[in-house]
Amino acid sequence: MKSISYTPLLVLVTSVCLLLNACSDSSNPTQTDSQVPASTKPAAPSFNADRAYRYVEQQVAFGPRVPGTQAQKDCAQWIQTEFSKYADTVYRQEAELTQPVSNKKYPAINFIASFHRKAEYRVLLLAHWDSRPWADQDTKEKDKPIDAADDAGSGVAVLLEIASHLKATSPKVGVDILLVDAEDVGKTEWSEDSYCLGTQYWAANPHVPAYKAMFGICLDMVGAKGARFPLEGFSQQYAGSIQKEIWETAQQIGYSSYFPFEQGGTITDDHFTINTKASIPCVDIINLQPDNGFGKHWHTHNDNISIIDKATLKAVGQTVMQVIYNQE
Repeated sequence: MKSISYTPLLVLVTSVCLLLNACSDSSNPTQTDSQVPASTKPAAPSFNADRAYRYVEQQVAFGPRVPGTQAQKDCAQWIQTEFSKYADTVYRQEAELTQPVSNKKYPAINFIASFHRKAEYRVLLLAHWDSRPWADQDTKEKDKPIDAADDAGSGVAVLLEIASHLKATSPKVGVDILLVDAEDVGKTEWSEDSYCLGTQYWAANPHVPAYKAMFGICLDMVGAKGARFPLEGFSQQYAGSIQKEIWETAQQIGYSSYFPFEQGGTITDDHFTINTKASIPCVDIINLQPDNGFGKHWHTHNDNISIIDKATLKAVGQTVMQVIYNQE
């Protein structure tokens, strides 16, 4: 997980955001959908946070999923098996990707699970599934890989849980779930292009020629206790109307404390590649803390299963599902 900048950008939804934020109950950090009036409860299927949590546990049990390790191979087989239970088609992309600064080669594996394949109008959901090879923000064992329960595992878990519902209750649009590899093998001091290698590969080699989607939603670090998802800058720049729709949906179904209408930083994440190289407007849902950036567990060995909170998984998963099932 990449660099963060707080350089101001053009805020496309400022006036609406301020109005909605003033009207929302952002003072209640424990608000859940069970506290929402019946008339505003979501029409989408109910996201199962217990099952999503178990998906995180399973990934961590494989060990750090660094490209080229046995843990990567074992987890890849598990992901493919899980997707095959639900998707119409599962694509597996394998490529040897070269880190542009270190020149190290990484055997990367991307997965694309497609639902309702014949639908013309499509939504792209994505997350990275690889673990960071080193704990550069820790004070000890900095050269060892991390569990990546949140920074990888949580996004994958949310998307796997959503996948189970897409098979049982088909939305009106097609959905493609993209899990990318070799996202976290870069360093900010190297270059921004040293990150997101799997996404860069997919953007140049989509699973379907000339692939297009109405919009994309990227999930990164969406499972930690106390997570907050303010408005990320590049998402506003490239996909402001979609970002507004997601945050309004979260407000409507009771998750305003997780999705505040507040300005966040600008993040070089997988969504940036989707926006700039795949030309699909894409929003990043990412934990951004006002006092310590990505959170104290970021790129440390504290990014383990103990940081994961079912309530956070529920807030993100239910919101994303509602957005999908809202599409006409």
